[in-house]
Amino acid sequence: MLRCRPPVLGLGAVGLCFRTKRCLIQSSKIPNSPLKPLSSRISFTRGRFCFVTSPWFSCLPGRARSQLNTRSLLSGANPSSTATSAPAQQGEEVEILPATNDNHGGVIVEMKDPMDSRTFAFSLRASLEIWRQQGKKGVWIKLPIELSNLVQPTVESFKLELLCNLILMQEGFQYHHAEPSYVMLVYWIPDTKNTLPVNATHRVGVGAFVMNDKREVLAVQEKSGKFRGSGIWKFPTGVVEPGEDISAGAVREVKEETGISTEFIEVLAFRQSHKSFFNKSDLFFICILRPLSFDIRKQDSEIEAAEWIPIQQFAAQPFAQKHELLKYIINLGLTKAEKGYAGFSPICIKSAFTSRQSCLYLNTRDLNQPS
Repeated sequence: MLRCRPPVLGLGAVGLCFRTKRCLIQSSKIPNSPLKPLSSRISFTRGRFCFVTSPWFSCLPGRARSQLNTRSLLSGANPSSTATSAPAQQGEEVEILPATNDNHGGVIVEMKDPMDSRTFAFSLRASLEIWRQQGKKGVWIKLPIELSNLVQPTVESFKLELLCNLILMQEGFQYHHAEPSYVMLVYWIPDTKNTLPVNATHRVGVGAFVMNDKREVLAVQEKSGKFRGSGIWKFPTGVVEPGEDISAGAVREVKEETGISTEFIEVLAFRQSHKSFFNKSDLFFICILRPLSFDIRKQDSEIEAAEWIPIQQFAAQPFAQKHELLKYIINLGLTKAEKGYAGFSPICIKSAFTSRQSCLYLNTRDLNQPS
């Protein structure tokens, strides 16, 4: 079985050099150097170093050129390899960042093992050269919160300081999104339009219309937010949690705020708005639920009061007369109760791409009617 020695990149006094047992890359220029034009080229030969001169090295003083001796070990054949470092005689050896291919011509780097910032910067720089030569497009880097020390060299254009900031190599990763346990950074390699998907753009909220047989609706007054201290009665509302269905979110919010158990019936309508929470767009689903219990136990931390209120009294509030969304919710709920308005009920469906089920909300009444 033929074993191939991992390619080695050296940053020496005469420029960039690679050593490899096999030809992987034909040529490349070093992007974003402060000196233009840049004619550096990278090539490979079998079993030997191939030195390539670079114009920006000629501007360094002799002492500086003699000290530029950093090497980076690029073991790119194994995408599952972890990024580690080991001392070398004349510098520091760093493996290429562990990456897997995505489905759109890019790579995903999911950092797991600790690494110091300087090693990471060299390894990242070398990895980008390889991915650029391979024609990769997007680069996703997922950093867990424990490796937050790597955020600065990633975001700050990967400034590789060589002897008093004589040379700055910049790549320009950007934040894509962050979660409680990690931050995701992204970079678009080719000189074409960036087609990577943007961060999640919408927040999903629910509002619950719950009416008993006495034509009383379940209403709350909030302790915080813009309704605090206003005396305005409103329907229970809230935000759907990650991985939670709209129907389950509506039932949960009613239970949390009022202690009332309910059964989800339908989505009556939904509203889309923009420039909302953290400047994101907002999808608000108006749901109708059937009460299964009637004794209210309000949520003390968020709810000032919770009551069953006659629908006419609720609708007569000055705020309900002015606020169009609230007027529509009242009309939709009454029309559903009195005229059989058809909303959207969830049905579970399977996908050809995943084993997970999802919910499709549709008008089942009209769909199932005979022709």
